[in-house]
Amino acid sequence: MKTNGMVIWLTGLSGAGKTTIAKTLECLLLERQLNVEVLDGDIIRTNLSKGLGYTKEDRDTNIRRVGFVANLLSRNGVIVIVATISPHRLVRDEMRAMMHNFLEVYVNAPFAICESRDVKGLYAAARMGEVKEFTGLDAPYEAPLKPDITCFTDQETVEESVAKIMQALSCASVWDDSQLEPAILEYHHDRRSLPARQRKASPTKDAAYQHASLH
Repeated sequence: MKTNGMVIWLTGLSGAGKTTIAKTLECLLLERQLNVEVLDGDIIRTNLSKGLGYTKEDRDTNIRRVGFVANLLSRNGVIVIVATISPHRLVRDEMRAMMHNFLEVYVNAPFAICESRDVKGLYAAARMGEVKEFTGLDAPYEAPLKPDITCFTDQETVEESVAKIMQALSCASVWDDSQLEPAILEYHHDRRSLPARQRKASPTKDAAYQHASLH
């Protein structure tokens, strides 16, 4: 299916649900046979930004690198899902200005909820001083002032959050076939016949939003 490139930028605290939403959204878009790539903070840090630390300058450099790759992909018709804390408003606004088609999604959850989802123990390590410059504790997170979409992951299911994004993509005419409801319904069908890449991210409600990272 023909796709108009777009960057969907998920920003929020560690544990807010960015990666879960990104993987679920990726599955849904792949089911529509769309060209989609996920740029996840953990993977970016391991590869593209290996060697960078967590100072403000290094964080901003990391985000600019992500933005460069995302912009390049989107200009070539790819729907790019970026899932990274990206804590600084000025740099996120810089990314919006450089993209031809940009959707900022604020993945919003209270700090206490994010901390309760911390299966890796990052919040605990930060409170004990073992992790420095942890966003939300000793490093600031600047919430978006006017995001295109806000997903309240302490109140919504993953499917409800993803449906908001799908609706926005449909309204933006990112693909030719803009039938939203069949796509949402298809997500719940038996996935066993799908290729491995399309099956890889299908989190259940119980397992949803149980991921935290530094990125």
